Amino acid sequence: QVQLVESGGGVVHSGGSLKLSCSGSGFTLDSYDIAWFRQAPGKEHEGVSCITKGDRAYYAESVEGRFTISRDNANNMVYLQMNSLKPEDTGVYYCLADASLRIGSWMSPFEYDYWGRGAQVTVSS
Repeated sequence: QVQLVESGGGVVHSGGSLKLSCSGSGFTLDSYDIAWFRQAPGKEHEGVSCITKGDRAYYAESVEGRFTISRDNANNMVYLQMNSLKPEDTGVYYCLADASLRIGSWMSPFEYDYWGRGAQVTVSS
C-alpha cells in the first residue's frame, strides 16, 4: 500500500523554525517528484515547494529564501526546513508525490498521484 506520512508540525512563534518530514511506504520517494502544499483555513491549497527526481528545487515566491526542500534517499524521506516563520505560514502542510510531474504545473494540486494526510503548522504572532 502506497502511503505518504508527514511529521514535524507544531506551534512556533513568529521568526521561529520547524522542519517537516515526509516518509514514504510502499514506494521509494527518489523515483517521484515530491512537493509540499499547504492549506490555510478557508483558503485553497497552495504549492509551497517541489523537488524533482533530479533534485531540482522550486519554491513559491512567498517562501523563497526562508524554506528549503531536500531529500534523504537512504532513509526514503523528503524534508521541508522552514525558517523565519510568519503567522501567514499557518496551515496544514501536505506531502504530495507524482511519478512524472509536468514541472510547469508543479503548483497545481491536481498534478499529483499521492497525498499524505497533512501536518498542522501554527505560527503565533
